[in-house]
Amino acid sequence: MDVVIEGKMRIRGEVTPPPDKSISHRSVMIGAIAEGTTEIMRFLFADDCLRTVDCFRKMGIEIEFMGHDTVIVKGKGLRGLRKPEGELYAGNSGTTMRLLLGILAGQDFEAVLSGDESLSRRPMGRVVEPLRMMGARIEGRDGGKFAPLTIKGGCLKGIYYELPVASAQVKSALLLAGLYAEGETVILERQRTRDHTEIMLKEFGAEISLEDGLLRVTSVDKLYARRIVVPGDISSAAFFMVAAAISENSELLVKDVGLNPTRTGIIDVLREMGCSISVEGEKIKNGEKVGNILVRGGGLRGTVIDGKIVPRLIDEIPAIAVACAFAEGQSIIKDAGELRVKESDRIKSIAWNLKRLGAEVEELEDGLLITGGRQLKPCDLESFGDHRIAMAMAVAALSVPGRSRIRNAECVNISFPGFFDTLKNISEPI
Repeated sequence: MDVVIEGKMRIRGEVTPPPDKSISHRSVMIGAIAEGTTEIMRFLFADDCLRTVDCFRKMGIEIEFMGHDTVIVKGKGLRGLRKPEGELYAGNSGTTMRLLLGILAGQDFEAVLSGDESLSRRPMGRVVEPLRMMGARIEGRDGGKFAPLTIKGGCLKGIYYELPVASAQVKSALLLAGLYAEGETVILERQRTRDHTEIMLKEFGAEISLEDGLLRVTSVDKLYARRIVVPGDISSAAFFMVAAAISENSELLVKDVGLNPTRTGIIDVLREMGCSISVEGEKIKNGEKVGNILVRGGGLRGTVIDGKIVPRLIDEIPAIAVACAFAEGQSIIKDAGELRVKESDRIKSIAWNLKRLGAEVEELEDGLLITGGRQLKPCDLESFGDHRIAMAMAVAALSVPGRSRIRNAECVNISFPGFFDTLKNISEPI
């Protein structure tokens, strides 16, 4: 599916972003291994999250959809899952596959996990290696580095493990496996990553502590069902925030969005670039900070993005790169090599598209060098089958005079069904 974007537009109004994808995944997973019925309000009905639902249904968990945004998960406890009859297919969802490996490591049956062509190219060895150290038996392509993977769990032992790559998915898989392990599982995280798993496990009754970068979890007999209200996804909101930031006289209110400090790097970067952003109405729901973000556009300048902030905005870099292309001066994004093993090689995908638009971009091994302020032109752009690339390029095209086309744009359904309609509803001609 190709989508045509008409520019040049500014952003006006307010938007409630779709529910948080990370929290939607985790609420189903943890609800499935808890005792009792978990009610999930404002669940994200996107392809990735529905893969997680399907996998747990195949393992005997009853999951019901109520209305347009509620999911009921009837948990069967930590050891209530049953051996699936067929493969557990994760589609394009790395979160589904990696976190599910952690749960399956604690089960006493064998299961096979598979994914689509894109997911089958993404690295799984970073999860497989520590789970093997804990006692899980895992086999797969290229020695278990890539899916499909066969896992036989049970009889786990806690380990001390230093994360070699900043990865919330690897950390989460080990935390979930640690619920089943004898002794204590200790994870050293030198660069802090999103902590939704820790927050939710505590909400469900797990024993987890964090001190001096050491995350500790011990086995539990039970987790207890909860009612979860999923906040808006700041990674999805980022595209609208950037759309407003790059256009003079734009003003956008983003409502009910998650403000977890491990995810708000996008706010810090846009402020550093000179964007007017304020946060209003902060509150806590299910251990997560939630509030509203007001963005006023215009007057961006170049910046440097590197080091510890990168894990706090890794998913937002496609949108941030667009902001850099519209900012005055030079921007450098580095220490972001993880972008090369996402749904696409995002460094290459961003550079290719921005060059098509006429931007001055240099591709670095671990990032991008972008010189903003050039006159951009409408063109045909390519999603590379990557939802975040498709959305980022739509935002760029919106601020370029003329008609652009986003090719293979159906991939936005992975995280944000209805994205293009929402973008259109808050756009107006300049």
